[in-house]
This record gives sequence, C-alpha cells and structure tokens, in this order.
Amino acid sequence: MPVRNAEAVWEGNFRDGAGNVKLGSGAYEGPYSAASRFEEGDGTNPEELIGAAHAGCFSMALSLILQQAGYDATSIHTVAKVHLNKVGDGFKITSIDLITEASVPDIDEETFMEKAEAAKKGCPVSQALAATEITLEATLK
Repeated sequence: MPVRNAEAVWEGNFRDGAGNVKLGSGAYEGPYSAASRFEEGDGTNPEELIGAAHAGCFSMALSLILQQAGYDATSIHTVAKVHLNKVGDGFKITSIDLITEASVPDIDEETFMEKAEAAKKGCPVSQALAATEITLEATLK
C-alpha cells in the first residue's frame, strides 16, 4: 500500500506567524495561521483538514460497505464537524460529528443505519481518531 504524505512549514511566533500546508499529491496547497485556527482568519487549519479526511474516508467506507451488501449508493454527502476546545492549559479535539445524507435505492432505513454505523467504526480515519468521541447523524434520502 502507498504511503501518503503532507507537509507543513511554520514561520514566526505562534500569534503573528504563518504557515503553509501542502498535500503530497499536489491537490491542495495553502496558508494557515493562528487566526484561521482559533478565529475566522483566511486559510485552513489542522482541524478542517482532519474533517475533510474524515468526511472523505467515511463516505468511501459507507459506499464500500453498501456495495458489499448488494446496494449501490447514488450519492453520499458527509460533513464532519470537528470540535476544538480549550482543555486545561491546552487545546484538544473533543469530538467529531459526522452528518451524512445518502441516496441508496432499494435499501430500508434499518439496514442503512446499520451500514452507516459500521462505516463510522471501520473507516481508517475513525480508527485513527478512536480516542475522540465520534457521533453520527445519518439520513437516507
């Protein structure tokens, strides 16, 4: 299996410094800063990137699990809300809310929910973030 790469450069002090993140595939390169992480500044932040990775991983895992059970999803749209909170003297990702809406022909609600829960538990990013509370709100449309 391939090893995936990403890199980050930070210059300056925490408050006034700035950085740049780059995906090894070249699909994204952009700035990040304390303002983009803790306020509403321009650029991305580590939590947003984790959210994108988690939403993508979950959606793909759900598609695979559904396909293995004989269902082909028409679409799966997932939002990952990553909660960064002050804990003690530092900050911690305290929870991630996965909110997904899927169109899956010929599946019943109970089976869909079972497969969505399996995707939440089984996707590699969920497993990597197992120390964080992960919730799931899944809707079949």
